[in-house]
Amino acid sequence: MKRPKVLMLGWEFPPVINGGLGVACLGLCKALSKHVDLTMIIPKSDPNFLVDKVELIGLNNLEIENFKKIKTSKYYKKFAKVETVEANIDPYDTANINFEILKTQSGINLQISDAVNVFSMGDLYGNDLVHKVIEFAKYTARLASDKDFDVIHCHDWMTFMAGIEIKAMTGKPLVLHVHALEYDRSGPESRNFVYELERWGMHYADAVIPVSNYTGNIAESHYGVGKTKIHPVHNGADPVKVFHDTKDFPEKLILFLGRVTGQKGPQYFLDIASKVIEHVPNVRFVMAGTGDRLRNLIETGAYKQIGNKFHFTGFLTKDKVHKLLSIADVYCMPSVSEPFGLSALEAAQFGIPCVISKQSGVSEVLFGALTADFWDVDKMAGHIISLLQNEALRESVIRNAFNDLQNLTWDKAAEKVVGVYKKVA
Repeated sequence: MKRPKVLMLGWEFPPVINGGLGVACLGLCKALSKHVDLTMIIPKSDPNFLVDKVELIGLNNLEIENFKKIKTSKYYKKFAKVETVEANIDPYDTANINFEILKTQSGINLQISDAVNVFSMGDLYGNDLVHKVIEFAKYTARLASDKDFDVIHCHDWMTFMAGIEIKAMTGKPLVLHVHALEYDRSGPESRNFVYELERWGMHYADAVIPVSNYTGNIAESHYGVGKTKIHPVHNGADPVKVFHDTKDFPEKLILFLGRVTGQKGPQYFLDIASKVIEHVPNVRFVMAGTGDRLRNLIETGAYKQIGNKFHFTGFLTKDKVHKLLSIADVYCMPSVSEPFGLSALEAAQFGIPCVISKQSGVSEVLFGALTADFWDVDKMAGHIISLLQNEALRESVIRNAFNDLQNLTWDKAAEKVVGVYKKVA
């Protein structure tokens, strides 16, 4: 097969990032560029941020007049009518979208707004997210009509509508990369707009790349996607400059790092902390991140009982996250449903023993970590106590996880993705 030409659609990309999706897209793009001719289209980019051998296009930097003359197939017109959706959220906090004003019927306005390029100003994750998703589909469909490519590759629900439209226009194979699903964010009962878009996209796609077998099983069982089109590819670990610092306090530090949402299990972390403190009082617990569960956790009786040993940091920059990792003694990830869990890999890189939930993709590849079901706070607490008190166990867990990291590279992930391209192209 000749060197494939890939049209990739993403929602965030460094330096304009909000979480793990942008980091993963960058790592994969760099590795894929060794094997394919890659064009990456995103809503918002910094024109000064360049990636070697990748054509990076930010819609915020383009003139809308260039798009208006191009007609699209109007394929997605039948999917949904979207009126104003006010939502100050990121794309992984869909619980706060008011989906009552989304009506499943024909009638999307396919005309690009005359007044302004919606991606040239404001917050990418600010008001009216679903409107931006639809505008992204309109822009990229028109832009794609002027591109030469063999495969369409889309990352997560925000880009699925665009990928569907481009496949309908061109007939080119569509590959959907699933980093997270509405099942993870809102639970198995969710049947909102995002769930329907995910389901529609995965059924229409030629191949689905979940970031773990765990997520692939959810796509099959909860979304009805055929097993033969599901091709799991685990994330790689970005190289980091590891350093170790000295704490300003004598206690051991147990770290939670991530969005403080129901999906990440912050309440379980609080319960785990209460149990550990009963047996090992010389500890501190740190919850680094922000989210819709933060205020409730601070106000709970469980927190008030251990408040002098439990700390909330709020949002942290990457440098401050690395500072925390440099002094942490144990990393705990009690996620209720975690498609992968890049933060656990980063903790392992810093030589921190990890206690992670079995309901996570990273547990499939980080064999050195200690695992438990997310709801089994007794077992998780027991793992942490053992790591704090048993130095031989601690060293073994660190060593085994380090060996696991050697196989978790973006180059290996890219080779598997290219294999998927060959199956569908």
